[in-house]
Parts: sequence; C-alpha cells; structure tokens
Amino acid sequence: MSHRKNRVKQPKRQVFSSPGTLNYIGQAILEKPLLRIISFDDLKENKVLIEEKKLAEINLNPSKTSWLEVDGIHEPVLIQEIGQKFNLHPLLLEDVLNTLSKPKVEFFHNDQVFILAKTIHFSEENLELIIEQISFVLLNKTTLISFQERNDFDSFLPVINRLKDSIGKTRSNKADYLLFALLDLVVDNYFITLEKISEKLESIEDCIFTNPENIHQTQLYNIKRALSNFKKHVFNLRESINSLIQFENQHFQESTMIYLRDLQDHVVQTLEGIESNRETADSLMNFYLSQLSNRMNSVMKTLTVFTAIFMPLSFIAGMYGMNFEHMPELKFQFGYFYTLGVMALTGIGLLCYFKWKKYV
Repeated sequence: MSHRKNRVKQPKRQVFSSPGTLNYIGQAILEKPLLRIISFDDLKENKVLIEEKKLAEINLNPSKTSWLEVDGIHEPVLIQEIGQKFNLHPLLLEDVLNTLSKPKVEFFHNDQVFILAKTIHFSEENLELIIEQISFVLLNKTTLISFQERNDFDSFLPVINRLKDSIGKTRSNKADYLLFALLDLVVDNYFITLEKISEKLESIEDCIFTNPENIHQTQLYNIKRALSNFKKHVFNLRESINSLIQFENQHFQESTMIYLRDLQDHVVQTLEGIESNRETADSLMNFYLSQLSNRMNSVMKTLTVFTAIFMPLSFIAGMYGMNFEHMPELKFQFGYFYTLGVMALTGIGLLCYFKWKKYV
C-alpha cells in the first residue's frame, strides 16, 4: 500500500474571513465537549474538587486555585460563551479553534497569558504522528483555563492524579506552577515519542541488514516526514517558552520561572533527539541503497561468471554447427563424445578457476 493512502486529510483553513471570526478548523468530532472544574488549595484536609458542569453553573472561588478544563473545541458557540464569561480576546479564541495554528505565546489585555502547544504521539502502525492541539489561558494567579482538541483521551490525567494523591509542588503552588506542570507533561510525552521512533528505526535497521525490501524505503520516508513535522512543532514550542521566560508577567512567580528554564532545557534535548533520529534515518536510507547496490553487484557477478563459462562452450558448439562439407572432425567415430568431453572440461576448469579467484 502506498504511503499516501495512509495520510490523514488536513482540514482546510478559512480564508477571507474577518479577524476574530470563530470557526472550528479541524477533524470532525461527534462527542459533546466536556467542562470540568478542578479546584484545590495547599491544605491537606481539603480534597481536590473535580466536577463536570455546564458553563452557566461555573463559579470560580478566588481563594482556591481553579482549573477549568475544556475537552473538545469543535463547538464555536460554546467557545464564544467561555470567552464572554472570562473576557477572552476574540483573536485568542480564534487560535483555540484553529487546530492548524503553530505553538506560540501571546500576551493579551489584563496580563492574560495565552499558550498554544501540541501533544504528539507516534503511531507505530502507520508510522505517523498523532497530533492534538492544546491551549492554555492563565487569567490570574489562581485561575487557569485549558482547551483540548478532543475528549477521547485525557492528556492531563497524570497531573490530575498527582493533585488528588498528595500535597506536592503542584498542590501547594498557584496556577502558574500548574501551567508549568501541564507543559512539562506535554514535553515528557515528546521523550516517549522519540523513544518509540528510535525503537522503530532499530527494528528497520535489523531488517535491512538481513533482507532489505522495498517496504523499508517507504517506512524510512514516513519516519523522516514525521520527524520533520515533529521538529517544526517542538522548535515553535521552544521559541514560545523563550518568550515566556523573557516576558515579566505578574502572574508568574520567580520560583516558577526556574522550572520554566528547566523545561526549556528539556525542549532543547528533544530537538537534539529529533536531529539524532533524522541522521539515523538518513544513514539507514543510505545503508538500504547500499545493500540494494551490493545485491545487484552480486547478481551481476554471478551472471558474468556464467556468461564467461558458457562463452567458450558456445564457441565450440557454434563452430561445429556450421555444417561445412570438409570438416575432418565430423568423420571421427567418437568425435561427438570427444567434443562433449572438451566442453565439460572447459566448463569445469573455468568454474574451478573462478572459485580459486573467489569470484563465486
């Protein structure tokens, strides 16, 4: 099957529309969006409260850290209502609804911080990336809003479990640290994705070494394309984190900035891992072509040896097949057997010579 048949059809952009127009640009999703409020503080006796609510029922408690999780962005009306309730800029909402947007950081009125990123997983079956857009809006020191593209898989479940299980750093800090924890989870998944790609490249290398086939070239092409796409998103995220570190925002504590700088190092490590895998893929492609060339040379050597063996035999057979009237050998009683013997000895002699020279 051609690699083009497995390619996911990209959604189309909305062109010639007014800036701030809210149109969902992404894959079709049938499930209804989910809204969850996760509120907590740093007191051990107070449990983390997780509730699924309708938008009209949401009332954030300013004395606690509140996290509004929106799973599913495919209903523009709902996203618009959320924007009106929390005074979000229309351009911010437009980027939330556009799954083709690149990772970035924007600073809006009232010191709102908008961060767009991509969660990336690797499909070992189709050898392509599964990309989901996530967006964050840091409203103030105690309020964070997150938007996930789909609601069939909760990318933030490890952080939620961490909040429920203990009074660790996430529980004892404010919304800025929660934002870091979620971004850190995104970057951690990048390392898992890189590991899967590395394992697949090792598997292809073993197969090419033993028996190179056409499918290996297609697999390497798909992986190289996935790595290029991977690098684009991670590079943009690195630039976003750089902007976040350089911008002095009142919602970020100095203690959180230290963790953001550590997160920046992890993103740089991811980029280095991507480059390493790309070099490996290029080397395997060259190795694959080299193996094919060696196989072709081996076939041509074998054919050349057989041609060299049968060339004198064909000469002898052709010479005595000319049917001239005066050929003395034709009158020999055992001429036929003598000719066969000479041909056999010639062929065996040439074969032994080629083996002695290690041509075969």
